[in-house]
Amino acid sequence: MNRLPHILITLVVLCGFAAPALAASSASSASSDGSSTSVGSSSTSLETSSDSSSKADKVAEGDYRITEIAVADAQPGKVRVKLQPVDGKSADFVLVLPQEAAQQGRLAAGGVVTAQKHAYGLQFAAGAPREAFFLVLHDEWYRELQTRVVTL
Repeated sequence: MNRLPHILITLVVLCGFAAPALAASSASSASSDGSSTSVGSSSTSLETSSDSSSKADKVAEGDYRITEIAVADAQPGKVRVKLQPVDGKSADFVLVLPQEAAQQGRLAAGGVVTAQKHAYGLQFAAGAPREAFFLVLHDEWYRELQTRVVTL
């Protein structure tokens, strides 16, 4: 009796059960990796002249010219992007973000970044057409995204 058809059927059935688990595992990994490189909190991502806890409220919507990009010495894997308002009507500030997010936005000195306010915080976009590369969430929103261990 030929056992090959039975072995193949068994493999197909086992793969059918294993594939969803593997897909769910890789999907959750990808989503957490993506969020770690594209989302930050207002208290850790924005540096202004004021030490107010509502720093995101002090950044006005609009276009900002990148005046300098430097490695954040005290924060491995992060860069500090100095931004100056194009219209000159709002204050300069520094955006601290992961190097990967800066690369995704193709940030370079002299380039322009657009800040847009939302209920959750600020969205930063660059390029033509403008594409979001980094979100700065209000601290309370950011805390809600933190992963917590649940025991049953």
